[in-house]
Amino acid sequence: MNGLLSPSLMCADMLNLESELKTLDNLGVEYIHLDFMDNKFVPNITLDTNLIKSVKSVLKDMKRDIHIMAFEPQQYFDKMEICEGDIVSVHYEACEDLHSVIGAIRDKGASPFVAISPDTSVDVLEDYLAEIDGVLVMTVYPGFAGQPIVEGSFEKIQAVRKLIDEKAPELLLEVDGHVSWDLCSKMRECGADIFVAGSSSVYSGEDTMENSVNRMYELIK
Repeated sequence: MNGLLSPSLMCADMLNLESELKTLDNLGVEYIHLDFMDNKFVPNITLDTNLIKSVKSVLKDMKRDIHIMAFEPQQYFDKMEICEGDIVSVHYEACEDLHSVIGAIRDKGASPFVAISPDTSVDVLEDYLAEIDGVLVMTVYPGFAGQPIVEGSFEKIQAVRKLIDEKAPELLLEVDGHVSWDLCSKMRECGADIFVAGSSSVYSGEDTMENSVNRMYELIK
């Protein structure tokens, strides 16, 4: 399987969101990454639930990849109108009963992913592998775009890939954080499947959106 792309709407031109979404969709991009933050789990607020819901009406083939950086994430599911086809990533560190949250995502028909922050051990994933469709590895600290990659991130991607291959080979491995032109190929070599592309690649402004997307696909194939 070739690498899959999930450009981060947090890094897009906020005055031209609909146009950019349609462009990405027409280019055959698989996912659009939608970050939601509660200003509690992380000290920031980005896309709100109404915008995340509204994105559905614009998309043709592209799917929503919703990354909830918030405590008690299930309180937002109805407001976002989570449904079949969505990826929904929730943080291990933010959930008191992660099994219940995963079940609530599944009940909506969506694909549950567990996200882990840079300081969280890969070992915590073992209890959830049978219940989820993927793992989101944060290679920066959640909350802000434009950060440098955290030391040890490549080793962590490799460790998650090894765990998945041994215990649940059908799961997808997503990476989020400084997925740059220079680093995405190495992330692919380490075992990443889905790439959250932001200000260090697709949204860098160095080229047209079409050329940037095509360049990224060449690097992660």
